[in-house]
Amino acid sequence: MAAISSSLRSISELCKARNSSSSPTKTLSIFNLLPASVPRRHLKLTLQFPLKPPPLSSLFIKPQKPILPNCSGTRVRCLFTGIVEEMGTVKNLGFDQNNSFTMKIGAEIILEDIHLGDSISVNGTCLTVTEFDTVLSEFSVGLSPETLRKTSLSELESGSLVNLERALSPSTRMGGHFVQGHVDGTGEIVEMAPEGDSLWVKVKVGRELLKYIVPKGFIAIDGTSLTVVDVFDEEGCFNFMLVAYTQQKVVIPLKKVGQKLNLEVDILGKYVERLLSSGFVDSFKSS
Repeated sequence: MAAISSSLRSISELCKARNSSSSPTKTLSIFNLLPASVPRRHLKLTLQFPLKPPPLSSLFIKPQKPILPNCSGTRVRCLFTGIVEEMGTVKNLGFDQNNSFTMKIGAEIILEDIHLGDSISVNGTCLTVTEFDTVLSEFSVGLSPETLRKTSLSELESGSLVNLERALSPSTRMGGHFVQGHVDGTGEIVEMAPEGDSLWVKVKVGRELLKYIVPKGFIAIDGTSLTVVDVFDEEGCFNFMLVAYTQQKVVIPLKKVGQKLNLEVDILGKYVERLLSSGFVDSFKSS
């Protein structure tokens, strides 16, 4: 260390001598200024003049950590369970100033964590929240002409009750089955008959939907996840049963014979049909 200190003093003196001379300025390197007696393996840095101190900001400002997205409340859009959360009341429906069909619904549970753009199942139809008011306990959704043609929502009026369910979240218990909120069509109630405290409901449906309905299979009726009991192919009908508890929580028992129900068949059946028609199974047989 004493030898290095002595060498550094020699460097300082040499720098002064060279600055006072008329010879051209050269870049100084610690290696060509040290005496030969100092082993160069002890020094690895090359010093160039002048040296600038680092900015103070780089010394005292810590680098920011990357901001990660908060996914704790993320919902999966347009996926429901078919377990109705509450029955809402239609306050108003019709064309607004922008010539779009809007429905305003009074609710409570749905408004607990509602946001603009949220997907809400209204009688089994996936609709988007366009406006809400937590003070008045109401929210609005828009309905396209195709939605009005495809569903039974066109039969609603002020004061009608509707089944409501928020979109599935990562922490939701899967109590029903996967419901997309994409109504496949409507069915007509042809019979309602009580048995004890339960209620039998028989529904007539077109052949294009009946082929996807199977006994003991899932079906979403007005957004309610239910189990098919029997299928009557010759009549083009199927039936299901509502227990006493379910009758108090959904709108189906409030409807009458001749009224329509929104139907969404189990999507698994449509996937299977698609695979069979595409020759997927035949490709395995030939391999």
